[in-house]
Amino acid sequence: MKHLYITMMTVLAFTLAACQQTTVHITSPKVEMKENPVGLETTTPRFSWQIASELQDVQQTSYRIQVARSEKELKSETNLIWDTGNVSSDESVLIPYKGEMLNSREVYFWRVKASTNVGETPWSKIGYWSMALLNGSEWQAKWIGEDAMDNPGETNKGNTRLAARYLRKPFENTGRVQRAVLYISGLGAYEAYINGQRVSDDVLAPTVCWFPKRVYYNVYDVTSLVKGKNSVLGVKLGNGRFFGMRESPTQVFGLPRLLAQLEIEYADGTTQTITSDESWKVTSNGPIIANNEFDGEEYDARKELPGWSEPNYDDSAWKAVNLMTAPEGVMTAQPNPNITVMDQLKPISINEIADGKYILDMGQNMVGWITLNGIRGKKDQPITLRFAERLKPDGTLYMDNLRGAKVTDIYTPAKDGPINWEPSFVFHGFRFVEVSGLDYQPDPANFTGKVIYDKMETTGQFESSNETLNQLVKNAFWGIRGNYRGMPTDCPQRDERQGWLGDRATGCYGEAFLFNNALLYSKWLQDIEDSQSPEGSISVVSPRYWTIYHDDVTWPSAYFYGARMLWKQFGETQPIELHYPSMKRYLERVQEVSMQDYILTKDAYGDWCMPPESEELIHSQDPARRTAGPVLSTTMYYSLLNLMMEFATLTGNEQDIPGYEELAAKIKEAYNERFFDQETARYDNNTVTANILSLQLGLVPEGRETEVFNNIVEKTEVDCNGHVSAGVLGIQQLMRGLTEHGNVDLAYKIATNRTFPSWGFMFEKGATTIWELWNGDTANPGMNSGNHVMLLGDVLIWLYEDLAGIKNFPGSTAYKKLWMEPKFPEGLTHVNATYLSSYGEINSEWRKEEGSFSWTISIPANTSAIVRLPSDWNIQTPSVEGVRAVNDADGVIEFEIGSGSYHFTN
Repeated sequence: MKHLYITMMTVLAFTLAACQQTTVHITSPKVEMKENPVGLETTTPRFSWQIASELQDVQQTSYRIQVARSEKELKSETNLIWDTGNVSSDESVLIPYKGEMLNSREVYFWRVKASTNVGETPWSKIGYWSMALLNGSEWQAKWIGEDAMDNPGETNKGNTRLAARYLRKPFENTGRVQRAVLYISGLGAYEAYINGQRVSDDVLAPTVCWFPKRVYYNVYDVTSLVKGKNSVLGVKLGNGRFFGMRESPTQVFGLPRLLAQLEIEYADGTTQTITSDESWKVTSNGPIIANNEFDGEEYDARKELPGWSEPNYDDSAWKAVNLMTAPEGVMTAQPNPNITVMDQLKPISINEIADGKYILDMGQNMVGWITLNGIRGKKDQPITLRFAERLKPDGTLYMDNLRGAKVTDIYTPAKDGPINWEPSFVFHGFRFVEVSGLDYQPDPANFTGKVIYDKMETTGQFESSNETLNQLVKNAFWGIRGNYRGMPTDCPQRDERQGWLGDRATGCYGEAFLFNNALLYSKWLQDIEDSQSPEGSISVVSPRYWTIYHDDVTWPSAYFYGARMLWKQFGETQPIELHYPSMKRYLERVQEVSMQDYILTKDAYGDWCMPPESEELIHSQDPARRTAGPVLSTTMYYSLLNLMMEFATLTGNEQDIPGYEELAAKIKEAYNERFFDQETARYDNNTVTANILSLQLGLVPEGRETEVFNNIVEKTEVDCNGHVSAGVLGIQQLMRGLTEHGNVDLAYKIATNRTFPSWGFMFEKGATTIWELWNGDTANPGMNSGNHVMLLGDVLIWLYEDLAGIKNFPGSTAYKKLWMEPKFPEGLTHVNATYLSSYGEINSEWRKEEGSFSWTISIPANTSAIVRLPSDWNIQTPSVEGVRAVNDADGVIEFEIGSGSYHFTN
């Protein structure tokens, strides 16, 4: 009996231990911020994971990572190439690999488990990654293409025109395929097929870059596609940004070309490599007779090539390829995901505006293209699609703001009957589509709007009791993703679509609350460095398809602020480490050519797109409204010196800090001597932008901050009737500045106004994204895009950090520790915000009305937070585990909490 009792107790103990163990587990294991990435180039990949648990106050105390060359070896813990053992650490984001040397092409398998204060997790699910080609000598392939422009109308002059190239290579499989990997770059853009099947759902690949410095290639595991005895590798080549849209030395780099290397491993251990070389065939006499990102795609179905990427196709009429000159840039495995179709829309209406012309309304300004679904066409009768963001009063397309972009897709049927088609190498920014060339009124089911942008997670949601704020987030969401194209662009519709730096200095930070944009911005910082001049100047457009060097400060500041965003938002420090020397060189360059008596004199754009005094103006002509260039450049340069002190500490360059400190002190002194009015506490001509930048960037003399702030409030409330008066630069600091200094009500009024100038005014006029101009409905069409995000400024940051209270604790990164102290403007009764951080999901939802208050928050395992509320609200301490400390002093009650869910109420 005693033996039975002991046995039962032992079983019970093991059962309890097992139950405890399963209350905490690993989720979201990633390598280099990707799940199971294929084709990494780094030999020190970094591992991240999240801990999930329904228990309160769960903290990781140690972790163990194992890596092997096979799942079998990993599971059996034999021949491991890295085993960290138990590492005492609470870190779980971007842990660097320190095992055996990693080799080109190889696949590696990994897993992680963690110990916590509530028990040990099981091993995570097994993840993997594969390596790219680590040495240039491993490329056996040659660049190939068609070195001619023989089709009617083709030109590289003016508005360029060129047909797509079709290339194919038949080959024989010599055994049972164990693994097949395709390494490929097609410039400007490609679609790859094996035996008639698309290699991936990526579009417009590879990502854009500055080709003279860098050329990206993609890596795909195509094992499932290489089968049967005979196979074909086929590639369609579009023009993209290589054979660019307009004649220019920095937009047309040559005719399209392909580099492809298919490596096959067979079950018997033998290998085979199919490379792009002289043995391939090519034709440009296919159905895509023109493709130009600005002007559209023309498709002639009468020239289709059925089965061209399959075995047994007769390619005798095709030509032998030409060997093409290799681009100058270094071949680099693409670090960021490609663009893909991320959403779909159906038209909300179709109206006939003239005989045989119909207008589709997609209900939303979107970016992508229209797919035809079963449209009944007539042989030889072109179907034409034209695109626009809005309509004229007579119901026709408003295309004036597209400038020289033709934005027209044309499909010519080969026979009568239903048509299913979509373009391959173009995209458009539009809400409305004009359809012509049909002899009947089509149905909405005949059209689908494909929404495309870089493949990434949506990380944030925000809703409130105020519909203007809700619409603001929705419009921002559509505008931001509509401008993610392997670079953050200014606009997606007109003949521009460039990576302007000034649009993103603060914008990148706000965008990161809605999207996991870490890989996109890390890549874009490399574009900026690749576009830097030998003298150290930074192009204000990167990649520098427009080469513009001003040696000013305001636009290039995005280089620095983008790196800081990645560090603070995601815990990503590599960009700062990588780019510190180039940033330092730029600051030295500017000091050399733009600084006089410690004032930065050069400024190219001013406080761009501030509200003008007349409805048709793009830029204000009133000196009283405009902020002086030296004010803008000097405040921004001062802020960059402060950033560089942080960066120097982070990267081990502390020897630079005294120089930065000395220069910053001299700039601050000179700036205040020149621009600060000691009697009135006004900067220069007392614009809100001059005052808010001086205040928020730290140039105001100690003790004078309140006076300067009062000038901002008076200017806004009295002169501007509670409306925004700033452009791109001032709006970057306005909302947080007002709130930090105690006037969240004024910030809320600015955010929720519905009259000009305001975001709400845009919505009143039917905007479903964010305009380029505060008066975008009436301004000169030379510059009034309906889908820009630069005027968002810091409002998204304000919504999440100040209204929802989701904010990094000072000194913390990636929301490892939070500072949760929401602000409660008069008239706002409810906020509910969610943000998916590197550690997991954070939620904050509060309600406040008629004397009652409730606030529910949840923070992920392995994080903590400081929660602050007014003492006189009589907040009750939550009766759950995880409240570590409570402190009531100076009118604030402060709770220190661990992970989990908490409900605060009075």
